[in-house]
Amino acid sequence: MNTSGKILAAVAAGIAAGAVLGILFAPDKGSETRRKMNEKGKKFAEDVKDKFSKGKDKFNDLKEDFEKKVKETVEEFA
Repeated sequence: MNTSGKILAAVAAGIAAGAVLGILFAPDKGSETRRKMNEKGKKFAEDVKDKFSKGKDKFNDLKEDFEKKVKETVEEFA
């Protein structure tokens, strides 16, 4: 995993831990706390999926650009 990936994972883990701790220390009933944790968990999962999808799309775009440049370079020297 590259440095930016490690940083992103650490930030995501920090956000998740902060959200869980904030909910656990909130003065709500247990059922309300569980509901909030469920909502936060779903939101976090959606955000991770969205960021992963965007990263995958960007990687595919870079891959296509690289393949195009290689093909152009090969044709230039052929």
